[in-house]
Amino acid sequence: MSNQLKDVGVCVFDAYGTLFDVVAAAASCKDEIGDKWADLADLWRTKQLNYTWLRSLMDEYVGFWQVTEEALDFALETLDISDSSLKKKLMGLYEKLDAYPEVKGMLWDLKEKGIRTAILSNGTERMLWSAVRNAGINEYLEEVISVEKLEIFKPHPAVYQLAVSELAISPERICFMSSNAWDVAGAANFGFQVVWINRFGQKAERLPGEPVAELTDLKGLAALIG
Repeated sequence: MSNQLKDVGVCVFDAYGTLFDVVAAAASCKDEIGDKWADLADLWRTKQLNYTWLRSLMDEYVGFWQVTEEALDFALETLDISDSSLKKKLMGLYEKLDAYPEVKGMLWDLKEKGIRTAILSNGTERMLWSAVRNAGINEYLEEVISVEKLEIFKPHPAVYQLAVSELAISPERICFMSSNAWDVAGAANFGFQVVWINRFGQKAERLPGEPVAELTDLKGLAALIG
């Protein structure tokens, strides 16, 4: 793929599903959950996202940790799984989600090129730093930016503006990566140069804002930037 990104000053990454494997917690509990583990992982993630959007619309912000727990409660009840120790284990694992295999190497490549890197996420600062340290990538990141400062979730434009303000750079010089098609749309509509990391073979959302490029993982990002 030829270089399509122009005058990139900083690469900003969504966290969950982009850098960190959101299925990892449920996958680690396959033995306890049994055949329902994949359904649990999918429903947990779906409700987690739904609750961020709905709470934003309702102006009823709570931290992403509470959203994640409430989404898990819904998923467990829906799948008729009643196990408090399992719930505690799943929540603990969510703070230590595995990074995708190519993440550390990709961040190293960007660092070698002298490109600044940061995270912009719905996660709380505590959750994000826990995952970052667990993955051993803290030394590669300049900033970890949480929506906690705003008390509203993506894709509200104020969240993307937060990255602009915190990183002291114009929107068009931010290259933003997300695996979530709705986040891609929101960031592109705001004015970022967006690369969609389409890990899950999703179709494009029918929303304003289009990515500059699309990859199946983060391996080719450094080459795309040039």
